[in-house]
Amino acid sequence: MEWWYKMIVIVDYGLGNLRAVLHKIKKVGGVAKISSKIEDIENADKIILLGVGSFAEGMKNLKQLGLLPVLTKKAMEEKVPILGICLGMQLFTKWSEEGEIEGLGWINAKTKRFRVERTNLKVPHMGWNSIIIKKDNPLLRGIQDKAWFYFVHSYHLDCEDEAIISATTHYGYEFPSIIMSNNLFGVQFHPEKSHKDGLTLLRNFVEIKC
Repeated sequence: MEWWYKMIVIVDYGLGNLRAVLHKIKKVGGVAKISSKIEDIENADKIILLGVGSFAEGMKNLKQLGLLPVLTKKAMEEKVPILGICLGMQLFTKWSEEGEIEGLGWINAKTKRFRVERTNLKVPHMGWNSIIIKKDNPLLRGIQDKAWFYFVHSYHLDCEDEAIISATTHYGYEFPSIIMSNNLFGVQFHPEKSHKDGLTLLRNFVEIKC
């Protein structure tokens, strides 16, 4: 089956502007739907986990909807491509300082709050910032080093396995802004708000072969 026939499910767990991502996915030729139904996720060829807000609330909502088993099966057993955006990527981690709560545990990383107290920088990190490409990633096809993307976040990944880091961004210090671990892809910024390069990144995810 070619990529343009594959169904992408954008998981609706009550957090994030899902329709903005749906619009962009359709704009680049992808087939997608927003859903919180277990059967839709079971049948998904690819998944997007988008989120804005509290890590603890995100995990609580996924649990209450009964989505943890099916998501973990798709991620760890079926190995379908999954894209985590902002909080969605953070939920991939083992644990978060925000609420001191366990995450999905799909990657060897933790989620930590920015520590920029001795600088003039504000938290949340909000606005445009550039990426520093560290290694190849299918999401980055056609995107140049130091490309700019739109960020809104107070927490970031702390990767114990640095091999999964594809790009970093500097805000007081370097933090992971793009990761890849087998079939798992994550971006800390919002591609749906990042104009041309954001659209390119979403197109690249649509075109990843399953």
